[in-house]
Amino acid sequence: MTRSSTDALRAALPAALSDAVAGYRRYLTAERNLSPATVAAYLGDVVSLLDHLQRLRGGAAATTVGDLGLADLRSWLARRRSTGAARSSMARQVSSARSFTGWALSIGLIDTDPAGRLVAPRAERRLPAVLDVGQATEMLDGPATGGPSTTPEQAAGDEPEPAALRDRAILELLYASALRVSELVGLDVEDLDRHRRVARVTGKGNKERTVPYGAPADAAVGRWLELGRDRMTGPRSGRALFLGARGGRMDQRAVRDLVHRATRAVPGAPELAPHGLRHSAATHLLDGGADLRTVQELLGHASLATTQLYTHVSAEKLRAVYTQAHPRA
Repeated sequence: MTRSSTDALRAALPAALSDAVAGYRRYLTAERNLSPATVAAYLGDVVSLLDHLQRLRGGAAATTVGDLGLADLRSWLARRRSTGAARSSMARQVSSARSFTGWALSIGLIDTDPAGRLVAPRAERRLPAVLDVGQATEMLDGPATGGPSTTPEQAAGDEPEPAALRDRAILELLYASALRVSELVGLDVEDLDRHRRVARVTGKGNKERTVPYGAPADAAVGRWLELGRDRMTGPRSGRALFLGARGGRMDQRAVRDLVHRATRAVPGAPELAPHGLRHSAATHLLDGGADLRTVQELLGHASLATTQLYTHVSAEKLRAVYTQAHPRA
């Protein structure tokens, strides 16, 4: 659900339901400290649920959260399913409903939690597309990064464009540290300890972690800071590590466009978003011998179960090693 459609539905809710949405938003933001994107997703689900509740009650202006029952929740989910919602979306919507009714119970808007017996469908866990090591190397050395595939003028020593230096540093750092795109664009210059080659990252739930990165990424970041950043600085730059064309902090959409272009330029490689580089980095770490717990810490996953997805991505390598090593393979 888009923000505009959420706002339109919320505006049509009775005062009691609209007030509940406002209170829930404050709870998600101030107490749970969730990201704006997560808050928007939860609110979209809750507004959809409350709109459905009011419709079931014939549009009565006196409808309150206390009217919500298990049958209403099941009816709402059935309607969402009938409109083609994916299993993953359905699972998130159940989570949203449980969070909302749990909050409503805690502040006395309802007497019992109707979502306590709500069963979520098992989300389909699709294996993410990833680059192999050769494709990752080719991407980082390709034209989109100002790497070896440059123009004769660049090879002759012309000063590189600051945007090219920035883009190379972004791709190197994304792949080297397996950052989320939101974490990357949120970095300030002081968040990098270049002596130790680590970055201080603020992840989901405003949790900080320290992430290492390698020498190639450090070299690319160093060139951006020394030769590019000052040439793109403007009044809105602040201490942001990566800057956009207008001098402000780099936008997530611009990073996504960059990653799409860079991976699309590699023959045979899947076209990826920034999260695909994160998947690729995690897979290559596991293939290289890193243990699952270390990769969990690097990625900032709250649950080891989330990180275990990458063990399935590496199953092809396991099969290859087995075939080569086992006498009865």
